Amino acid sequence: MADGKPLTARKTGQKRSRAKSSTPRSKTSKRAAKPRAAVPKNSTRRSSPKYLAKRGAKPSKRSAKARSKASKGSAKPRAKATKDLARRSSASDLAKQQRDISVSEFFAKNRHLLGFDNPSKALLTTVKEGVDNSLDACEEAGILPDVRVSISQISDTRFRIIIEDNGPGILRSQVPKVFGSLLYGSKFHRLRQSRGQQGIGISAAGMYGLLTTGKPIVITTRTGPKKDAHHLELVIDTKQNAPKIKRDDVVEWNKEHGTRVEIELEGAYRGGQHSVDAYIRQISLANPHAEITYVPPKAEEHGAEHVFPRVTNEIPKETAEIKPHPYGVELGVLMQMFRDTKARNVRSCLQGDFSRISARTATEILDKANVAPTRRPGEINREQAESIHQAIQATKIMAPPMDCIAPIGNDLIEKALRSEVSAAFYTSVSRRPVVYRGNPFLIEVGLAYGGDIPADQTITAYRYANRVPLQYQQGACAITKAISGTEWRNYQMQQPRGALPVGPMLLMVHIASVWVPFTSESKEAIAHYPEIIKEIRLGLQECGRKVATHIRKQRREADAEKKRAYIVKYIPQVAIGLQQILSLNDGQRDKIVSNLTSVLEKSRKL
Repeated sequence: MADGKPLTARKTGQKRSRAKSSTPRSKTSKRAAKPRAAVPKNSTRRSSPKYLAKRGAKPSKRSAKARSKASKGSAKPRAKATKDLARRSSASDLAKQQRDISVSEFFAKNRHLLGFDNPSKALLTTVKEGVDNSLDACEEAGILPDVRVSISQISDTRFRIIIEDNGPGILRSQVPKVFGSLLYGSKFHRLRQSRGQQGIGISAAGMYGLLTTGKPIVITTRTGPKKDAHHLELVIDTKQNAPKIKRDDVVEWNKEHGTRVEIELEGAYRGGQHSVDAYIRQISLANPHAEITYVPPKAEEHGAEHVFPRVTNEIPKETAEIKPHPYGVELGVLMQMFRDTKARNVRSCLQGDFSRISARTATEILDKANVAPTRRPGEINREQAESIHQAIQATKIMAPPMDCIAPIGNDLIEKALRSEVSAAFYTSVSRRPVVYRGNPFLIEVGLAYGGDIPADQTITAYRYANRVPLQYQQGACAITKAISGTEWRNYQMQQPRGALPVGPMLLMVHIASVWVPFTSESKEAIAHYPEIIKEIRLGLQECGRKVATHIRKQRREADAEKKRAYIVKYIPQVAIGLQQILSLNDGQRDKIVSNLTSVLEKSRKL
């Protein structure tokens, strides 16, 4: 204060005097005199050239460098983003990249789905597919099968598999399609029992051999004694799912009819539960009418060849093809059948295209659905088809015919078990045929107990589907679930919680059906359908009651023998003591032994 008067506050907006005050001001008073707008600390406003020029200061070198670096850093992401946008594909570019995927190309990249996960499993799968085809062909032709399986080792990881049969042979025109095209066969569209279902197996084995060794699949076939034997070598074009023939000759062959398949592949030969040896042994059990000769890559103590002779000369009965049962048909399939049928009206379509639907049943279904019987099937709309589908489920229809199934039979199961193991007790059960999703199926159970079977190990369980052993994915199979879910303690067996029982027992469970619900294309486990698990469990319980009766009888006999041994051991000693006490002679002593033994034997039997 220069003049002794206090300073007055300036009005808002009033210009500040440029004259310097005679009285020096403190920094605090200067800040209070002129309020400033808040500026962020990290703002670049104070370092800009215009701001510094206004203030009469020069821009610092450091601020210029920082500014240059910041501008460069901000330019790089923009350039990168522009470049990324330029690389992005448009809809037309994406459309050019799309194409059809061949089924062979798909399975070539996903061969694990078909059972070719590893070298040892690939060897087993190849043998399995070849033997299945041979047995199916022989049975359909009414020929007792003679199958020869030979495995020779070429190097550490390479094997040659030869499967030869005495079946009806294959026509020359069909050979390339059967062995050189996936999803080609005669069994997929037929509702009848057969080992193969999808038309993939043997052609997939040939494709695997081609992928791993580059060698073609070699086929020799003859359809009759007066026909030529054809020798073909072919490969699969995976992009087209089509065969390419490398060689086609007429050759001399000493067989009157049959087929010989040769595949070279990379594999591994191992023993154990999942080996080719175990598969051959198990398939001979389920096919007692077949004679199988097996030549392993290494000669064993049994010799260079293993012959599994046929147990019976009776060929399984010929199975008939049936039409779909209406209970197993879904709405979309029903609509497609209406579009594809050759019937003139919907009533004749239901009668002719489904099994177990008579004229009376068809009329009852259509009355419930409120659809005219004379209406053309092609004119049925979705709402009417849904009404018919619901009416089918609400109508009582007979179960499908069972002449499409060929079970093994109780007698043959027991004969096969007797030839496999030496046991003290054998039994088998064949359940009556039932239906799942409109598909008929039948469960058979065979059981061997005691004898030479180890008593301190988990039981041996053989799983079969249409006479084919299932060796992998045991834990994922409905058969295993049914076995472990059965209370074996009720049948005098030891069983850990939720596991297979322990004891000297071999179980053989077989499902025969027109369509087995496998969990994958490799056909290694059966899906967990409640109807299937229930039937397996009922069959196991019936066998369990029989084996429990046998075990109780064995225990009673053992107790009786133990008591008899006590009588034989101690009665003479008692008689000698009485002789000494009563001063009896030897004759009287022997009479006492006889009388006491007779009394104790009678009381023991009572």
